[in-house]
Amino acid sequence: MNLIKRVFDLQRPNFTSGGRFERLYPFFEAMETVFFVPGRKTAAGPHLRDSLDVKRFMTLVIVALMPCLGFGIYNAGYQSHLASGLSLHWLDVVSRGLRLVMPMVVVTYGVGFFWEIVFASVRKHAISEGLFVSCMLFPLTLPPTTPLWQVALGISFGIVIGKEIFGGTGRNFLNPALAGRAFLYFAYPVQMSGDAVWTALAAGRQVPVDAFTGATPLAISAGVAAPGHVVSALTDGGYTVTRLFFGLYPGSVGATSVLLCIAGAIFLVVVGVASYRIILGGVLGLLATGFLVNWISGPASMPYLALNPVYHLVMGGFAFALVFMATEPVSAPDLDGPRWVYGFAIGALTVMIRVFNPAFPEGVMLAILFMNLFAPLMDHIAVGNRLRKRIPNV
Repeated sequence: MNLIKRVFDLQRPNFTSGGRFERLYPFFEAMETVFFVPGRKTAAGPHLRDSLDVKRFMTLVIVALMPCLGFGIYNAGYQSHLASGLSLHWLDVVSRGLRLVMPMVVVTYGVGFFWEIVFASVRKHAISEGLFVSCMLFPLTLPPTTPLWQVALGISFGIVIGKEIFGGTGRNFLNPALAGRAFLYFAYPVQMSGDAVWTALAAGRQVPVDAFTGATPLAISAGVAAPGHVVSALTDGGYTVTRLFFGLYPGSVGATSVLLCIAGAIFLVVVGVASYRIILGGVLGLLATGFLVNWISGPASMPYLALNPVYHLVMGGFAFALVFMATEPVSAPDLDGPRWVYGFAIGALTVMIRVFNPAFPEGVMLAILFMNLFAPLMDHIAVGNRLRKRIPNV
C-alpha cells in the first residue's frame, strides 16, 4: 500500500490546480479514494467522524451484488449450453457465461465512467460514487443476448438523462439503472422481450435443441387462456417453486435467484444500507394484492388472476428489483412511514401490471419508476403531518 500511496503522491501535482491534467482531477480523486480514505478535514466545527462514507456505502452494495453477478454468469452459460446441446460441465458453462456477461459489464463501466468524467470535469466536482452501483446493476437487469451497442446506449441514457441532467447523484429522482433499462425496453422491444432473447445460442446454431424451451415463467403465466390453470402450465414448463426460488432458468443476467436476493437483503439491512421497511412493505403489498385478485377472480376471469401470490414473489426479477433498486436511498423516501407505503405500492403495482397488462410481463420495473415519481411527495406529506401535530408556541 505504501508503494501505491507514493504513486498517487507523485502524480497528484499533475492533476491539481495548475497541473497538466487539471481538468481530469475528478478521475484522479476517484481512483485514489478506491484505495485510501479521503484526506479532507473539516476546517471548523462541528466535526463529525464516520467510517461509512459514500464510497464505502456504495461498496457494500456492490459486495451484496457479487453473488448475483457470479450466479448470473453461471446461469447465462448454463442456459446457452443447454439450449445448444453442448457440455454442461461447470468449467465450460462458466467460460461461456464469462464471454456473455463480462463484455456487458466492461462496456457499462467504460461508458458510464466516460459520462461521469465529462460531467465532473465540466462542473468541477468529484466523480460520484453512485456510478459504481448503477453500472453494476444495469447489466444484471438485461438479457444475456443484448448487443453491446445497446448496452452502451442504455447506460448513457441512465447516467445522462436519468441522473446528470438533474444535477448528478443526490438530485436524481429516478433510479439511473432502471431508467436506462426502461429506455432500452421501449426503444428496442424486440431485443428486450420475447422468449428468444433470454438465451444466447452457441455460434452457428439458429434454433435451440428440441427439448429446450426458452419461455420464461412470466410469459407462460400471461399466456394461459381460460379455462386453463397457471400453476399446471408452469409445472408443465418445468417451473416449480423450488426452481423459481433458486433461479436456474432463462431470464435477466443477475435477477433470477430469489435465494441470493434474500441473502443480499439480509446483508444490506444488517449493515444499515437498505431499509427493511421498503422490502417488507413490497412483499406485503404484493401478497395483499395477489390475494385480492384471487378473491375477485371467477370462472370467467383470466386464469392469471387465480395464481397463488407466492409465485409472484419468486417469478422474474421482483426480489432483485425490490432489494437492490427500490431501496436506492436517493430515489426512495427518506422517512420511515412513507417507506412502508412506497414499498407496499411497488408490490401492489407489480401484481396489477403483470395481471392486467400482459404487454409488460415483469411489472416491477415500471412499478418502481412510477413510485420514484411520488417519493418526494410522500416525504413532503409526512413532514407536513408532523408539523401540524407540533404544539404551537404560546
